[in-house]
Amino acid sequence: MLINSPFFPLIVGGIVLLVFLYFFPISLWITALFSGVRISLFQLAFMRVRKVPPSLIVNSMITSTKAGLALTANDLETHYLAGGNVPSVIKALISADKANIPLTFKQATAIDLAGRDVFAAVTTSVNPKVINTPNVAAVAQDGIQLIAKARVTVRANIAQLVGGAGEETILARVGEGIVTSIGSSRSHKEVLENPDKISKLVLSKGLDAGTAFEILSIDIADIDIGENIGAKLQIDQATADLKVAEAKAEERRAMAVAVEQENRAKTQEAKARVVEAEAEIPKAMAEAFRNGNLGIMDYYKMRNIQSDTDMRDSIANPGNQNSSTKPGRDETRLS
Repeated sequence: MLINSPFFPLIVGGIVLLVFLYFFPISLWITALFSGVRISLFQLAFMRVRKVPPSLIVNSMITSTKAGLALTANDLETHYLAGGNVPSVIKALISADKANIPLTFKQATAIDLAGRDVFAAVTTSVNPKVINTPNVAAVAQDGIQLIAKARVTVRANIAQLVGGAGEETILARVGEGIVTSIGSSRSHKEVLENPDKISKLVLSKGLDAGTAFEILSIDIADIDIGENIGAKLQIDQATADLKVAEAKAEERRAMAVAVEQENRAKTQEAKARVVEAEAEIPKAMAEAFRNGNLGIMDYYKMRNIQSDTDMRDSIANPGNQNSSTKPGRDETRLS
């Protein structure tokens, strides 16, 4: 059996040695000792127990110590257990210290835990970067559309990195400032002649308030002329006015047609009443004959006058074929 084997003590000793060296990394402790980092073997063993890589902590402490930073193993271990990026924080602290940028370990860890790249933030603070805005369309007061594109030079504001707005807010505010500046110009020619007025106006608004960046400059890279929005709006308004006028004219025409039809109906009604009244004349004449109020000679004189009137009408209106009923035209039967 393996227990009775003469190599069993060697195997057990080897396993114990490996476990000991795992929990007590002597080589790492010696490296830290010669690098000027004071850390005990028990601290390294406790890091193994807490599932913290001792090499990460020791190497970070060696780097910070050589850079002149006073950090403790507990600080780095705490930040690692909180989910932070220890090497990135160490590099950021060293870069800030060399560039004379005030940055404490607490600030760096807070920025790192907030989800921002603290080393990139320090780099941006040392070396500002340029943000290109998308095309911003705005309309001047003369109705001409201008399409502007700007370059915004920013650097990180270390004090506002935690809780400060990002690049999207900067771009939105700059775009709003460009639209306001162009919209307040009386003519698009003024904007084309002096594009720096846009930069000065936008920069004076303090657009970096509450953001994680400090705006250094705003430069208008390009301005293009777009559509004549004013003329287009006037054409649309004229078309709408024309349609309204046509609708009103059609309404008036319909009303005129209705009034005409109504007048025609009234005319026909009046003619009917005239015909009805004329139909009573023969009856009245017959009644006059019966009562002796009208003689036969009077009747013939009236017929002669009617015939003479009809002849005159036919001469005056040769094309009129319609014959109207005249009083006494029909033969009256005298009873």
